[in-house]
Amino acid sequence: MLNPDHPEPLYIRLKKAILSAITNGLFSDGEKIPTEIELSERYKVSRITVRKAIEELAQEGFLIKRQGKGTFVTYSKIDRKIEHVIGFTAACEANGLASRSVVTHKEIIEATAKLEQDLQLGKGEKVIYIQRKRYAGDTPIMLENNYYPHSRFAFLLDEPLQGSLYDLLRGKYGIDPNQPGETTLEIVLADEQKALLLETDIGKPLFYLRTVIRDQNGWPVHVGKQYMIGDKYQFTL
Repeated sequence: MLNPDHPEPLYIRLKKAILSAITNGLFSDGEKIPTEIELSERYKVSRITVRKAIEELAQEGFLIKRQGKGTFVTYSKIDRKIEHVIGFTAACEANGLASRSVVTHKEIIEATAKLEQDLQLGKGEKVIYIQRKRYAGDTPIMLENNYYPHSRFAFLLDEPLQGSLYDLLRGKYGIDPNQPGETTLEIVLADEQKALLLETDIGKPLFYLRTVIRDQNGWPVHVGKQYMIGDKYQFTL
């Protein structure tokens, strides 16, 4: 039963209760959840409240409605081996998920001292900053921030970059991003901007992965600063 004196709307608290049951394994991936009537009785809320909570969880990618069969959990994390160079598209494919990208920012910027060092740039050389919002199915999962040496990768400014960037580099330009450099992984909390772009809550735990990727000749391809929704992603060592 939900506390009737809590200031949050009932449907929000019901959403959180159902999501907690999913993330804690009470409802497992692919499992049918209780009916609207059963949830209404269990949590002592109206069916309208249940319906609204279920609809939003379905929109956010945690549940899926199947006509005539009920509502099922569709909660699966993208599994990625951290020691291998594997792009988001390939990670999604390995986990049976369709992927797509939306470019949210693309510009030429001045290199910081750290970028100059990591990308082996000369003083005053420019970098290309590209930010993409990465989707698994219809759900935004990752905010990708990549920094490329402008002298080598100016062609990216004319590419749509809606699919796999690594496939594009390999297939069209003969550049194979296959060597990981320094990589760090930590947990951060979503600020207002990241929460807005990832369509999640402020304060949501995110994986923050910073890495330097090199090509087949050992030249830096990009510095990556990626933010991934924590409860939708997992790393295997």
